[in-house]
Amino acid sequence: MNEMIVEKFVGIDVSKATLDVCIEPAIQSLHVAYDEAGIRQIVERLNEVSPTLIVIEATGGLEVRIATELASKGLPVAVINPRQARDFAKATGRLAKTDQVDAAVLAAFAKAVRPQVRPLKDEDTRALSDMVSRRRQLIDMRVQETLRLGTAASKPLQKSLNQHIAWLDKRIAELDDDLTKRLRESDAWRAKDDLLRSIPGVGAVTTTTMLAKCPELGTLNRREIAALTGVAPLANDSGKHRGRRFVWGGRADVRAVLYMATVSAMRCNAVIKAFAERLKQAGKPPKVVIVACMRKLLTIMNSMLKNNTPWNPKMA
Repeated sequence: MNEMIVEKFVGIDVSKATLDVCIEPAIQSLHVAYDEAGIRQIVERLNEVSPTLIVIEATGGLEVRIATELASKGLPVAVINPRQARDFAKATGRLAKTDQVDAAVLAAFAKAVRPQVRPLKDEDTRALSDMVSRRRQLIDMRVQETLRLGTAASKPLQKSLNQHIAWLDKRIAELDDDLTKRLRESDAWRAKDDLLRSIPGVGAVTTTTMLAKCPELGTLNRREIAALTGVAPLANDSGKHRGRRFVWGGRADVRAVLYMATVSAMRCNAVIKAFAERLKQAGKPPKVVIVACMRKLLTIMNSMLKNNTPWNPKMA
């Protein structure tokens, strides 16, 4: 007689110094330091358990080390949005919050929801993503300093601000050169970069951000990539009521560069421009037009990378 296979689900709560693990259904727990020895102990324990799914909450990058190590050992890891974990905890009445409780919530989430396991970014992609994030930080600093310069009254303050702005300009230019070098040195990235840049309205910042922050581009279908990015319209219906569709969630940094590329494409890309005109003539509000164009541009990018085909306005 065959023994019934018992599925096991694992939740791992990540903090700066420690890792808390909960394994269902036996409710086993493990508390270790977040270092090489602690990670090795968790890997050994989970290899013994052979879990069906491991869920880790995204924690500002702290989760990358443990998630990457587990995935490299062939263990099924899903990194989820913290909002999903909080909403699930509230829905199940778990209002207390400790590291052990959070790990148990993640294990219960894994069992109930079973989020999709997606490939994690490799080391080169993570490095590229960090550089793109740093570029955005420097640009935000430059905007703030430029605004301060506009209201600076004293010459010493103006001099200090101008010096800092000049330093920021230099660092941003160096980062741009480094990003371009990294993209062009990789055969895979260079091919994708060339394909995306062939789209009218899509420039270097857009392609770099899309490749670094959305490595799933070209691997998902059009509905999945739109939902992942946050440009998929969500229904708001109840009974006979048909509410207005809206977009929500997704990856804000990807959506920001996609917006700028779309605004440019609506002027210089014949396909996107014609699509926008049709929507305007149909009486669609300006925001609806822009989001629809963002989704179309994203779908075109996804299709081009999936099929490895250059820009062709007749096929868009």
